[in-house]
Amino acid sequence: MRLVLLTQAATVMRGRMELIAKTPAFDSSALFIRLNPLDNVLIARQALSEGTYLDEENVTVSQPVPSGHKVAAVRIEQGQPLRRYGQIIGFASQPIEAGQHVHVHNVEMGDFSRDYAFGVDAHETPKTEAFFQGIVRADGRVATRNYIGILTSVNCSATVARAIADRFRRDIFPEALADYPNIDGVVALTHGSGCAIDSKGEAIDLLRRTLAGYAVHPNFAAVLVVGLGCETNQIQDMLDSQGLKASDQLRAFTIQGTGGTSKTIASGIAQVQSLLPQANQVTRESVSARHLIVGLQCGGSDGYSGITANPELGNAVDRLVAAGGTAILSETPEIYGAEHLLTRRAASQAIGEKLVQRIHWWEDYCQRMNAELNNNPSAGNKAGGLTTILEKSLGAVAKAGSTNLMGVYEYAEAVRAQGLVFMDTPGYDPVSATGQVAGGANLIAFTTGRGSAYGCAPTPSIKLATNNRVFEFQQEDMDVNCGGIADGTTTIEERGAYVFQMMLDIASGARSKSEQHGYGQNEFVPWHIGAVT
Repeated sequence: MRLVLLTQAATVMRGRMELIAKTPAFDSSALFIRLNPLDNVLIARQALSEGTYLDEENVTVSQPVPSGHKVAAVRIEQGQPLRRYGQIIGFASQPIEAGQHVHVHNVEMGDFSRDYAFGVDAHETPKTEAFFQGIVRADGRVATRNYIGILTSVNCSATVARAIADRFRRDIFPEALADYPNIDGVVALTHGSGCAIDSKGEAIDLLRRTLAGYAVHPNFAAVLVVGLGCETNQIQDMLDSQGLKASDQLRAFTIQGTGGTSKTIASGIAQVQSLLPQANQVTRESVSARHLIVGLQCGGSDGYSGITANPELGNAVDRLVAAGGTAILSETPEIYGAEHLLTRRAASQAIGEKLVQRIHWWEDYCQRMNAELNNNPSAGNKAGGLTTILEKSLGAVAKAGSTNLMGVYEYAEAVRAQGLVFMDTPGYDPVSATGQVAGGANLIAFTTGRGSAYGCAPTPSIKLATNNRVFEFQQEDMDVNCGGIADGTTTIEERGAYVFQMMLDIASGARSKSEQHGYGQNEFVPWHIGAVT
């Protein structure tokens, strides 16, 4: 038995990437999934043993194929392309017989042309309304959380920053915030850079842009910036370069200027205590979903990511955009080979060309660093059934839904456009999400097929499991189970509505699993690029 399931990437043969609202239910005993009529590989819905007969394809499995992995539907000659979602995911490195396991041992990368066709599939999105309970700041920006943040200009002040924040940990000092129930916490976001880099180079520009994005993030009621004093990344230079000024809600000081470690910690604690009463004076009110900016992430992906969780999230993104909100697709190496599906719906040629420019930057960057873009997928991705970065990318773009691409941003750049946008980031989730939050994301939606554990203070993170096994086995970390799509017990449309409602609920103050576990402070990882001297 089989399921013909069209995901966003598969619809390119119809001229544009559209969301398929409903997927047909099918017998839960089905052995495989065919994603597109053009495909020459099938996806094993369960572990297939040698000799298993796939009747509707008239194929006998000739060797064991793990669940989520691929099996050849026909004979594929050496050098011929392999297709999943109707798109090229690699080339046969040797002849592959029908029924054989298709994976890293018989698949290789290769060059092939992509038709960018800038904007040919751009189309209007119907408008709807949705609301959540947000915190409206004095300048009109809307927060989903209410933290006080401690940032560091350099790694040398990390210990002090953490000591200040630790004094307000509810699990250690429950009395510290007992009188301030409207404050979500005090968090220290530290990093490993800030010195021994070019004072005018790209590396320090990226760091300063990231720190500035967090310093003014609406989810922070106030921020302290702590430095050592002699570092390359001088706090005043950082503020000046980003057009920021110190204020009562943005305070800065150094260890050297304060007189040492203990004095600086004491000063920081006193300053936080002075900020608590005002920070606590917030109330949530009904606001439009146009104030939601959702960063899209996938980590620990598997063979089901592009079938279940990513299309489910993509449906929720379409609903978000229709309601006026914004979604940030990122992880440039993980759209490589699928970027043409985005350029086709770019709102302008300039937007599409900027995306292609970022792809070319990564090709050049990897060449300079003697690296390959196909080093991604990770070992866990491959164990889950993903073979090449092309295959991973085609599944990854599904979480972007089907609306127009409205902008392309550099890492940690403030996102101003509404709708679906792209931010250039590495594929490493903590680095990528850090850039998204610096750009203004006040919610993160994170799909995983292997069971990623991740959080992102001050922005809450929702975790979507691609399959039943991961959700059931790691339920303490997973917020959403997307496995029912592959089972045929639910549809992308139904699950997309569920995820969008969860976005609204989490934005309104409901705590995600990662928040309950206290994730978020250690996952602040600004992108470091360039030489350390």
